[in-house]
Order: sequence, then structure tokens, then C-alpha cells
Amino acid sequence: MQADALLTQDELDFIKTMHRSPQLNLADATSSLRLNGGTQVQELLTRLIAQEQVTLQAQFENQQMSFPLQLIEDEFHAVHLRLGAPSIFEDGPMMRPWRLTLDTPIALEDELGLSTELKVREISFKGVLLELPDDREPPKTFSLFFAPGGDAPIALQGTLQRRTAAGLAAYRLSQRHSDEIERLRQYILQQHRRAHPELHQD
Repeated sequence: MQADALLTQDELDFIKTMHRSPQLNLADATSSLRLNGGTQVQELLTRLIAQEQVTLQAQFENQQMSFPLQLIEDEFHAVHLRLGAPSIFEDGPMMRPWRLTLDTPIALEDELGLSTELKVREISFKGVLLELPDDREPPKTFSLFFAPGGDAPIALQGTLQRRTAAGLAAYRLSQRHSDEIERLRQYILQQHRRAHPELHQD
């Protein structure tokens, strides 16, 4: 390699590997939609999405997915419609967010990446059930990080709602940090695919 090269061979190999990765290209291919219809319908939908939250609903068996529709502008200033990660709900006595139950509880981490005594047992995009040591009272609020299986940590802020009969602490997650909640939705969608592969077949 030339002495004045901008990238080392390792860096070039890494970029080539990322470019070939089907996982990285899959999101772009599946999250973009082409909208066919009259110009009046397109203009109306564009105005609605620009001003309000518009969602696409899908119902199957006892579950419902709600996909947010988003307008994105490309480098040529063309506007495209994109599906965001869905909110997944399940039917029951009342509609509630689908909860991912972890086989092994995962400890929340502090800003230094150190494990805390608060362990995630179940999580949805709206809330989390935490396991605590027997002698510890649950904090009224927390601001910590959820880092499942080597993924980049997701910042979570929770407010205590109640203690369950099993001794877990139920927290409502703050929706103020939309980027972090979007990342949590993406993670939950990946886990939902694993739990229900029949619903995500191509």
C-alpha cells in the first residue's frame, strides 16, 4: 500500500464487508415504499404526514402492528415515503404493547458501561419490568442503558408505575428521546421476527 494512502488495507476490507452485508442493505430495501395514485391523493397524504402522525395498521391473529409513515428527502430533493419500525401490540382483555420476555435477565448499565442491580425481565417500546435484589426498594425513576447481546446501548428513562405480585418493578418508558425509542422499536422488531418467523416470511 502506498505511504500516502488515505485508508489502510484493513479499513478497506472492513468497508467492503459492510457493503456486502445483506443485513445492512435489508433495512433500506424493505423500509421504502412507492406510492401510486392520483396527484390529489399523493398531495393529501403528503400534507397529512408532514403535519400529523399517520400510521399503517396490520392485524394478524391476536397481534397488531402499527407502522409510522415518514417523509424523507433524498440528495436530489425528491420526497419519499418510508415505513418506520412498527409498534407491536397484542390483544387480550385490553390492547397492550407486545412484550419481549428475556430468557436471561439483562442488567441495565450506567454511563460508564458498568452493570447495575436493575435487570430487565420483560421489555416493550412503552415499558419495562425490572428484577431487583430482594432487599432493594425500586427507584422512582431511572436513566440507564439497555445493551442486549452486544448491540449498541439504548438509553432508557423510566418512571415507576407499580410493584407486581412477583416482586418485579414495572416502569413506563419516557418517549421524549424519539431516536432511542426508535432504536428500541427496531430491536423489538428483530426479536419479534425470531419469536414469530411465520409472520415475517418474504
